[in-house]
Amino acid sequence: MTQSTHPDDTLLNAALAAARDTKCLRVGHGVRHGTAAVFASLYGSAPAMIVADENTFAAAGRDVHDSLRAAGQPCAPTLILRGAPLYAEYSFVDQVRDALATTDAVPVAVGAGTIGDLTKLASHQTGRPYMTVATAASMDGYTAFGASITFQGSKQTFQCPAAQAVVADLDVICAAPDGLNASGYADLVAKIPAGADWLVADALGVEMIDQPVWDTVQQRLRQWCADPDGVRLRNPESIRGLITGLMMTGFAMQAACASRPASGAEHQFSHLWDMEHHTHNGAAPSHGFKVGIGSLASVAMYEALLEMPLASLDVRAAVAAWPDASALESEIASLFTIKELAAKSREESLAKLLSRDELSQQLALLKDVWPALAPRLRSQLGRYSEFRAMLAAAGAPTDSRQIGISTERLALSCRQAYHLRRRFTVLDLARRTANFDAAVANVVALATAAS
Repeated sequence: MTQSTHPDDTLLNAALAAARDTKCLRVGHGVRHGTAAVFASLYGSAPAMIVADENTFAAAGRDVHDSLRAAGQPCAPTLILRGAPLYAEYSFVDQVRDALATTDAVPVAVGAGTIGDLTKLASHQTGRPYMTVATAASMDGYTAFGASITFQGSKQTFQCPAAQAVVADLDVICAAPDGLNASGYADLVAKIPAGADWLVADALGVEMIDQPVWDTVQQRLRQWCADPDGVRLRNPESIRGLITGLMMTGFAMQAACASRPASGAEHQFSHLWDMEHHTHNGAAPSHGFKVGIGSLASVAMYEALLEMPLASLDVRAAVAAWPDASALESEIASLFTIKELAAKSREESLAKLLSRDELSQQLALLKDVWPALAPRLRSQLGRYSEFRAMLAAAGAPTDSRQIGISTERLALSCRQAYHLRRRFTVLDLARRTANFDAAVANVVALATAAS
């Protein structure tokens, strides 16, 4: 159920009706004060346990607690997570799971991506449903299947259901600290290059597009991204559009039970920097900001490839340049100094390593489909300059150095990110066509020209 009379309701209601996990979504001004009614509609008289950090408890958690108490809802002690910094790492999942083990309460996550993912996985591990109260439009995980958690040094997506209910209070979200909603905007526009990656994977028969899932994300994506200035200025209507887009993206991942509808090469950059424990000015840059920089790199790589005559690709030369397993392992050893990262990259790269015969067949198919595929990619992506301007208008970083990544490290990250996931992306397209160096050079050239 939703509760509002906004034009986006029809879209959200349809997605909600088809959702596997989420049963209730409320978006509007002041809706946090009605959290108790949402909780009771799903869980009756079961006790509730708020999970928050100090900031999110102050922003919304106290009001949620008061709503539950005023309604006579039993409440277990609130769990306030503390970390320096608090991030989506498995030890914090242990904390939430241990707290849940002392009670039969249903957790209410009050926060954004970190609190949400920690609660999501801990709830799944203890066999509990959970609901969430959003405190920022900072990412698309509220309605998404799966939790992105760092485990044994590797950023991993754990399979677990989405929240059964989401309460998104516009008053809280519009007042979120500087940068959080811009981060969500960057995460949303990242679906543009992620969509391009899926188009290529589909055309090559690697991973076929699920049309209803595709439409859930892509059909109105440009509309949701149309007012970055409004996001920066905290305009409630612009923030509502951003929230709608993020929720719909989460619903798509929920339907697919995978992140493919919303995640491509741009997320591999973010995961890489997460696993390298990258910080800037003493803190880890937000997920959305890292994804935004990764998106610019993806778009730059596509622009380079779209200028190349891939319909007349020299398949023989590309196949000759293709590494065998031994060469690949040597390359990984030279690129990674963190052993857990090297091990994960070796596993993922070997999983997607084609034989030379298989590569030859795939590249022959690419030559056939490229004349029709290239215009679709151009239409999907737009221009690098346009993409960069959208991020800037929302207040998101547009230069990797703004998040502490030098241009030289960005180029290295392109090579490392290729090995990090088996999912087919622009990184694989560039590598398999033997155009990787040229594509990376364009990333550096455009980043340098724009700075």
